Amino acid sequence: MSIFTYKQRNYINLGIIIALGCLIVYSLQGIFGSILSTLVLYTILRPAYNYMVDVKLMNRSFSAVLLLFVSFIVLILPFYTLSSMVIDKIAELQNDPGYFKNMLYKLKHLVPAGGNNQKFIEDGLNKAGTWATGLFPSIISGAFNIVLGLLLMYFLLYFMLVEKEKFESALVKYAPFREQNAQRFAEEMRNMTYANVLGQGFIALVQGSLVGLAFYFLGYSDPVFWGVITTFISFVPILGPPVVFVPAALMQIANGNNFAGWAMLIFGFVVVINIDNVLRFMIAKRVGNIHPVITVIGVVIGIPLFGILGLVFGPLLISYFVLLIKIYETSAMATDRLERIKTISEQDAL
Repeated sequence: MSIFTYKQRNYINLGIIIALGCLIVYSLQGIFGSILSTLVLYTILRPAYNYMVDVKLMNRSFSAVLLLFVSFIVLILPFYTLSSMVIDKIAELQNDPGYFKNMLYKLKHLVPAGGNNQKFIEDGLNKAGTWATGLFPSIISGAFNIVLGLLLMYFLLYFMLVEKEKFESALVKYAPFREQNAQRFAEEMRNMTYANVLGQGFIALVQGSLVGLAFYFLGYSDPVFWGVITTFISFVPILGPPVVFVPAALMQIANGNNFAGWAMLIFGFVVVINIDNVLRFMIAKRVGNIHPVITVIGVVIGIPLFGILGLVFGPLLISYFVLLIKIYETSAMATDRLERIKTISEQDAL
């Protein structure tokens, strides 16, 4: 005969489940980025998969494999190619000992930087280059981790697509919400994912392209490289693009190219910055809007956790957290309302 009651055994089982769950989560921390990438890609590819399977009546496995292949060609391969290009360029600049000294010398008459200040700025620029290099996934040094992460992501994504109904019904079943709140959470999470990944990604691509084209037509060096850098940095709204075009314009003015410098400053602040607001307004009407404060805080949190991918994943995590708070408030208010109605009914019955 057991020394524990039925309720005590349930509590013990619950404690074991929680302990094992915490251990599993701790063990998965190294691949958390892959898991989050899987959820993001699933959200993006789901409409196309539904169209291929439900409308065109294509084979489930073939449709999933085809979408995974397209996502690799369109999203993954260009990202790592551009990352490699950025790493090589930053390393090239760091290995040129006279680059920063020459830059500081040209900027002296615009920004005083003598004595200790010059040494401080030069060290800061070198450290910034080292930090920026570490953000991007190195295809050579991190090949094993990259391949492992991609294999895991596509393995999970394949079965999530092929067994879509089972996966989504399990989410609804085990979600700590009522079914209507679970559906609302899924819909708003989809909109937030679109706004963060597709919406902000499109804005960043447009701003990076504009800066790259302006650099090309105004005669700046390496317009493609700086366009790519601007694309990455533009995930930080408003603050991102000026980090690239303002120093570049000042360098042109310091070199005596006043037209190229002032034209870039005017174009940057009038067109590049404001295109963010125009596109964000258009995207907000279709899939929702993410407040710039959430984006900036998310970037600050995400970059130490995920590297350059933190520009996307950080704001997503903050957005999901805020959404969970809203769902909780709605559920709490509904529960409180039901409790009040129940209390009033009991009082009337007495």
